[in-house]
Amino acid sequence: MTERYAVFGNPIKHSKSPQIHSAFAESTQQDLTYEAICVPEGEFAEHVDSFLSGDGRGLNITIPFKQEAWDLADIRSPRAELAGAVNTLYRNDQGQLCGDNTDGIGMVRDIVSNHGGTIEGKRVLILGAGGAVRGVLQPVLEQSPAKLVIANRTASKAVELADLVADLGDVTGCGYDTLGEECFDLVINGTAASLQGEVPPLPDNTLAENAWCYDMMYSAEPTAFCLWAEKMGAEKAIDGLGMLVEQAAQSFLIWRGVEPDSQAVIRQIRNSLTA
Repeated sequence: MTERYAVFGNPIKHSKSPQIHSAFAESTQQDLTYEAICVPEGEFAEHVDSFLSGDGRGLNITIPFKQEAWDLADIRSPRAELAGAVNTLYRNDQGQLCGDNTDGIGMVRDIVSNHGGTIEGKRVLILGAGGAVRGVLQPVLEQSPAKLVIANRTASKAVELADLVADLGDVTGCGYDTLGEECFDLVINGTAASLQGEVPPLPDNTLAENAWCYDMMYSAEPTAFCLWAEKMGAEKAIDGLGMLVEQAAQSFLIWRGVEPDSQAVIRQIRNSLTA
């Protein structure tokens, strides 16, 4: 029997998830359908229950429901627990609603596996202190960077996030204005500023020699952050399209027990963006 999967969000028409998961299903010969469903705010819980009580087997969750999905889950993975947000839902054999967060591992896999980068032993700077950043902290710290600095316009929010993961490594939080002379080997933009054509106010000396820059946002054209990185002499500037596909691949693995090849799908989505 063909099994159903979907992504819940609002708005949702922009979602690439149906295209990504349909490609995964075809390449792994899995019999499933995947659709994007716009859920009215205030009706999330009942839509989850209705979908998973019928022939639905799993859900991806996007804005604005990730925290609500976290609240709704009976069981949360350790990484979802720390992230404070869930992007993957399914029921286990006991009928319990299970929540996971694959955003962080998706980003790490894109940097390390797809681009051949290294986080271990590196000085890492993450920009922003919202939900997107919180969702990637544990997977980044599991790679054993030399140090991790979280910088944000409102310093107290960065400090709060740093305190949350302080037992996982050398982590500090600060405002952009106190970064000073310190330079970094990997700078990750977790703000949405790029989508408005803006870049957080960083000192000109932020990038170490041979530094990499990673924008969690993506678009058809190079993002404002990637353009800034190239101007500042970064060795590599990468946008978040690979992260999008890799987090989807991890959700697919959780649901189906099969890990799809993401490379071809990344190329397919990139080509569709620039067509």
